Amino acid sequence: MTEVKRRVPLIRFKGFSDDWNERVLNDIATCFSGGTPSAKSKKYYGGNIPFIRSGEINKSSTELFITEDGLDNSSAKMVKRGDILFALYGATSGEVGISKINGAINQAVLAINPIQKDDPYLITQWLKRQKKIITGTYLQGGQGNLSASIVKKLIISLSRNLSEQKKVSDFFKTIDNLIAANQRKLELLNQLKKGFIRRIINQELRFKEFPDAWKDHTLGSFIIEYSGKTKINNQYPILTSSRKGLFLQMDYYGGHQIASKNNIGYNIVPRGYFTYRHMSDDEVFKFNINELVDYGIVSTLYPVFKTTSALNPYFLQYLLNYGDTFKRYALIQKQGGS
Repeated sequence: MTEVKRRVPLIRFKGFSDDWNERVLNDIATCFSGGTPSAKSKKYYGGNIPFIRSGEINKSSTELFITEDGLDNSSAKMVKRGDILFALYGATSGEVGISKINGAINQAVLAINPIQKDDPYLITQWLKRQKKIITGTYLQGGQGNLSASIVKKLIISLSRNLSEQKKVSDFFKTIDNLIAANQRKLELLNQLKKGFIRRIINQELRFKEFPDAWKDHTLGSFIIEYSGKTKINNQYPILTSSRKGLFLQMDYYGGHQIASKNNIGYNIVPRGYFTYRHMSDDEVFKFNINELVDYGIVSTLYPVFKTTSALNPYFLQYLLNYGDTFKRYALIQKQGGS
């Protein structure tokens, strides 16, 4: 067992005075990842075992299920409800959660089970707090992968007093429950907002003071394309235009940059201008407005434009993102092979 050094936290509950120890994660927990059954064998899939992938570590259901044969003939490993799950690969790398179900994990998920009676919830909170440091220091490759061997060597600070661990853990659980309750309220408000937006954009709901009928116009007469491109490397901050909105790429990927190291020729996005990815596999396009920086840059796959003075840019954003007209257009373009 590796004991690194002893520490005392700055803030703690009354009645506890024992030192906290810094310990290597692999010394206090059994850590293992799984594998994926061969996709060529249909008998390995469609069973009753939930197959937990990295994007599903915090979910109570999975998209895929595998069979006993799939489990026995692959490196997939079983985890149980309450086990700590750490995402190693992809967009969710560095995220951590406590499994809500019994199931099997693949190679992109690391299970962490305390050997003694150390509190799993407290370990989870520590890993969450360290996410930016972990991903910023150890993330590997353009897809954003973390090595399981590196995660196992992380040094975690824990109280030696299990009662104190439980006290701190219960405190965090109370806060998380409050967050979850308010998050649900926020989700309901967002659903209500989207419903109103769609009804207004599709002219099913109107404000009384505006009785005039809407007229059809060609969108091209209200937008101005922008073709500015970078002339030097890292001329402006790199942006990520996602379905969740527009972000600084370093923030979106936890301090990691996945764009090409040479970004000369990237599209420039001035403040107040639109950008979006012009290709989609499911006809879902998200139009974002740069409100982050005076100038940002995006890949050439992301066109850039602004509206003329005759059209409110935020109205257009709602129209494109929530209206049915653009969705129908995108479907027609796909059916036509574009």
